Amino acid sequence: MIKIAPSLLSADFSQIAAQIALVESAGADYLHLDVMDGRFVPNITWGPKVIGDLRHLSKLPFDAHLMIEEPDRYVADFRKAGADIITVHFEACVHLQRVVALVRSLGAKAGVSINPSTPVEMLQDVIGDIDLVLVMSVNPGFSGQTFLPNTLKKLRAARALIDMRNPACELEVDGGVGRKNIGAVVAAGARVIVMGSSIFGAADPAGELRALRKLAEAPAGTR
Repeated sequence: MIKIAPSLLSADFSQIAAQIALVESAGADYLHLDVMDGRFVPNITWGPKVIGDLRHLSKLPFDAHLMIEEPDRYVADFRKAGADIITVHFEACVHLQRVVALVRSLGAKAGVSINPSTPVEMLQDVIGDIDLVLVMSVNPGFSGQTFLPNTLKKLRAARALIDMRNPACELEVDGGVGRKNIGAVVAAGARVIVMGSSIFGAADPAGELRALRKLAEAPAGTR
């Protein structure tokens, strides 16, 4: 089953309630929330207050992607604000297993993300403890970037690791995914697809989400 997670980073925040309603009515599975601190990545977005304010606008699971330094200091705040999945970066955690355990102790699902330059093999010692692996297909920090082709190789490696060690773990991909490559990322093993500008940059975001799902779920060789 393919899950689609529209990234609110690309939404029009002056119309955010309507934008969320559009993608929810079109069948979105998660709402992806990119949290950036201006230190781990060269951009600043929002904190727990904004996520808490958004929480009453949707019943969809909130998929919070923390692109921040020292995430262990803040995961409790994001959980309290309403995040259902909290994903931290391998590269930002000195004691990754401890952070994962903290997230789970708060009742949220724990995800770990890896940057384009981080090998999948770095997750071997924590794969059994996490609920989601997020493979970044662009360098994190900004929406609208071009998909990095080496991501497909990494998705296949992550798929193999998950299937062997923790089949319940979800495999998510984020960055530069759209009509031209959604079939390829699904074929490589991704099951949760984050898309921002591909959906919210379309004239009809709801229609585009439905079209993207149809492409993702089409039989191999027909996409």
